[in-house]
Amino acid sequence: MTTHVSAIIGDRPAAGGKPRIRYRHAGDRDLQIEYGEMEFDLTLNFFVLAVSDALTAAPLDGLIETAPGFRTILVTYDPDTLGVHELVDHLQRVHDELPEEREMTIPSRLFHLPVAFDDSTTREAVQRYIHGIRSDAPNCEGGTNVDYVVRYNGFADRDAMYESVLGTELWTAFIGFFPGLPFMFPLDPRHVVFVPKYNPTRTWTAEGALGIGGPCYAIYPVESAGGYQLIGRTLPIYDLQARNEIFERDPILLAAGDRVRFERVEEDELRRLWEQVHADEYSYRVEEGTFDVGAYLEWIPTVEPESAEARDRREAASAGTPVP
Repeated sequence: MTTHVSAIIGDRPAAGGKPRIRYRHAGDRDLQIEYGEMEFDLTLNFFVLAVSDALTAAPLDGLIETAPGFRTILVTYDPDTLGVHELVDHLQRVHDELPEEREMTIPSRLFHLPVAFDDSTTREAVQRYIHGIRSDAPNCEGGTNVDYVVRYNGFADRDAMYESVLGTELWTAFIGFFPGLPFMFPLDPRHVVFVPKYNPTRTWTAEGALGIGGPCYAIYPVESAGGYQLIGRTLPIYDLQARNEIFERDPILLAAGDRVRFERVEEDELRRLWEQVHADEYSYRVEEGTFDVGAYLEWIPTVEPESAEARDRREAASAGTPVP
């Protein structure tokens, strides 16, 4: 007789301005907490980061580490010190003490980063893909991914796409996959850019490349494989050698909850800035601050007509565009 053992430890319904919470076993020393339903909702990420901050502020003996994702947190604990049900009870108390989502304020730095669109380095990654992996990829026509992104989203031209990238702050929802790789989402729904990923993936991407997959932006922290459509390149965001003072405290530039706003530069200027970063002659522009979740959620409905118009444009264009 086979006995079925559920991985789910507990399940709490949404209540009091807080999302549904589900606890799962994730091995013998990890617990996964899931918030809300499996859908794209930035509000869930705001709650995840608030919980993670609260757990860090009130450490529990036996709780080793928390790793926030988009709508989940992986909690690592020492089972010899802390029982799983004791841990769940602690987590529930933390959840109960948090304000509802609309009353949350999250620590959030704003980084101003330069970006050179359709630069030669990202074009090199596309060319390597064409010559070594897939010559007929529709997203690589012309030796660039930029025109495919423009077409898939129904933009009038490249400049219209660039304006959308530059027109919104990007919210860093979580860090992962590679050390220091930020997964970032537009805070302004009028400026969402959506595009499918490579199929199959590239084997090489330059450090600092800026890519988009689905509605998500990512900056590649190191040379690596990758599947996001490449639109340009920015400055280093990861440096174990700490060649710039900003990396002396932490080799990873961005953290979950940070925001990024890009500013357009030409490729020659970006190359000069890279040299300054490595010579420790460049100061990253960072504004310390907080993110008011309630104010943001009140603002979103005010731009819904424009957001819906942009969404309709994207959906109509994507319907007639081949998927890689």
